[in-house]
Amino acid sequence: MEGFSVKIAQIESTMSLYGREWVIAFAAFVFGLILIKWINKGLKRAGTKVPISPAKGATIRNVITVLMAALLITSVAIYLGVAPRPVMRFLIILTLAAIGMIMVFRPLIPTLPFKVGNTIMAGDLLGKVEATTLLNTRLKTFDGKTVFVPNRKILDDIVINYHFTPTRRFELKINILYDQDLMKAKQILETIMVEDPRVHPTPRPIVYLMSLNKGYVELSGRGWADNLKRFVITRELLEKIKLRFDQEGITLAMPQMQVHYTSKNMPQSHTEG
Repeated sequence: MEGFSVKIAQIESTMSLYGREWVIAFAAFVFGLILIKWINKGLKRAGTKVPISPAKGATIRNVITVLMAALLITSVAIYLGVAPRPVMRFLIILTLAAIGMIMVFRPLIPTLPFKVGNTIMAGDLLGKVEATTLLNTRLKTFDGKTVFVPNRKILDDIVINYHFTPTRRFELKINILYDQDLMKAKQILETIMVEDPRVHPTPRPIVYLMSLNKGYVELSGRGWADNLKRFVITRELLEKIKLRFDQEGITLAMPQMQVHYTSKNMPQSHTEG
């Protein structure tokens, strides 16, 4: 019991002598960690405006974060009265080891081919990425479902990232009857695409005749647009084409089947005299 009282007295004595310094050091350490996190987010935002790969950008941010953390720990330790030389030697060795690990092993660590906010198709799931963790990815599908997909499944499957490229080609499939004016239909289809400001002028939109062996004339209008606007543009262009064809008297082909029936045992007609 006496030994316990002695230890309590020693703690109280230490707190009375160094309590203020420990509180300040702890506050500085917490503030420094918040500042490092804020700087890291700023570097991440700035990295999107610099033409470097996401992997290189992440490596640079990690190296800068390690250096800032080492500087913070050194400053706090020196403030608390620790001899600066041993601390600096230890942190220099630790920092170099951490940077070496990042530079060597970072390319070997599998990364997800998307980030939060991207619209992706993973397997048969289409949705917007809401969050990612070490274990799973949270997707919000366009019909309102929230799906948690294991990252191991995503890494083992085909993933389409609709935000990875800024532009994408679209295709408008139009079918007309054989007796319609082919050249007029092609001209209308091309004009509608060219006149829409959302369709990129380069490469120039073009119309192809794709097939003549399906009971109708199959046309294909192709152009390029912003990836994120592709779905809306194609739907609105199809509506414009339908209305314009109606105005110009061009009839669209409907799915149809022709049946020809012949029989060798057809009944013969006889006339009685």
